[in-house]
Amino acid sequence: MAGCSDQDKKDAADFFLKGNQALSQKNYAEALRLYDEAIAKNADFSDAYLNKGITLLKLGKPKDAYETLTEAIRIDPTLVQANLVRAEAGLDLGRLREAGEDLARIEKEYNDSTRFHLVKGNLLDAQGNASLAIPEYDRALQLSRINTEAYVNRGAVYYRMGSYGPAKNDFETAVALDPLQPQALNNLGLIAVKSRQWQQAISYFDQVLDRNPAEPLSLNNKGFALLQTGKPEEARKLIEKSLEHLPANGYALRNLGMYYDKRGLPDQALKQYLKAIEIAEPVEMLYGLTGQAYFKQKNRPEACKIWKQGVVLKDSISIAEAAKNCP
Repeated sequence: MAGCSDQDKKDAADFFLKGNQALSQKNYAEALRLYDEAIAKNADFSDAYLNKGITLLKLGKPKDAYETLTEAIRIDPTLVQANLVRAEAGLDLGRLREAGEDLARIEKEYNDSTRFHLVKGNLLDAQGNASLAIPEYDRALQLSRINTEAYVNRGAVYYRMGSYGPAKNDFETAVALDPLQPQALNNLGLIAVKSRQWQQAISYFDQVLDRNPAEPLSLNNKGFALLQTGKPEEARKLIEKSLEHLPANGYALRNLGMYYDKRGLPDQALKQYLKAIEIAEPVEMLYGLTGQAYFKQKNRPEACKIWKQGVVLKDSISIAEAAKNCP
C-alpha cells in the first residue's frame, strides 16, 4: 500500500498542531521536535516543513531552514509562504540572487503583505540600494503600524545615511512598541554618542545589557562611551568581553586599540587597528587612528600611506592628518 495511512495522517496533524502551539509560545526546541514527529508520520506534509523552516530560522539555523523550506516548495509549489520565508533564510545566508527570485515569484500574491515589503526592503538594503529600501519599509508600515522590525530597519538605513532625526524617531517608535527591542535601544545609544551625551548613551546600552549581559554590540558601545568619560579600565573589560562573543567586530578592535593608545602603548594599539582593517568593513576613524599610531612610532611613510587610504574612505581624522603631515 503506497503512502501513509489515515491514522498516520491524523497523528501527523496532531503533532503539527502541538508544534504550532509550541512555536507560538517561542518554545522552539519543542516545536522542532513536534514538526519532525509530524513529518515522520507523513513525509509529504508541506505545512510541517514550512513551519519547521520557520522554527529553524528562529533558532538561528538559516542553512537548515533553507533546505527544509526548499523541500516544502518541492512538495507543494503553490505554498507561497515558503518562498517568503526562504527569501529571509537566503538573506541570512548572503544568497541575495536566490532571495530576489523567491520574492519575484510571489510579489503578486503578497503585494498587500507587510512582511513581504519588510523582507524586500531588507534585500534592497543588503544589495546596497538603501534609497530603494526606504519606500519598501514605508509600504510595510502603511500596511501595519505595529511592524517593529520595519521601524528598526528603516531607522538603521536613515542612521547610515546620516539622517539622525528620522532614525531617532523610528527607533523611539520601535521602543514604544517593544520597550526591550535591543537593536532600537542600541541605536538610540549610538545617536546619543554622536551628540556626546555619554550618560544617556550608557543608559540605553544598559537597558540592553540588563536583559542580556553578553550582548556584544552594547558591551562594546558602552565600552566606547566609558573610554570617553575617563573610565578606561572598565571600558577595556567590556570591550574584551564583547570580542569574546563577537571576535570579528571591527569597532570593538578599534576601541581596544583606542584603549591602548590612551595608555601610551602605540604598538599594542596598532596591532588592534590592523586587525580591524583586515576585517575589511567600514569603521569610523579607523584609518585615521591607525595612521596616528604609525606616526607615534616615527613611521611617517606608513602613516601617510594609511591616511591617504582613509582620505578615499572619507575618514575625517585621515583627511586632517594627511593635509597636515603628508606632502
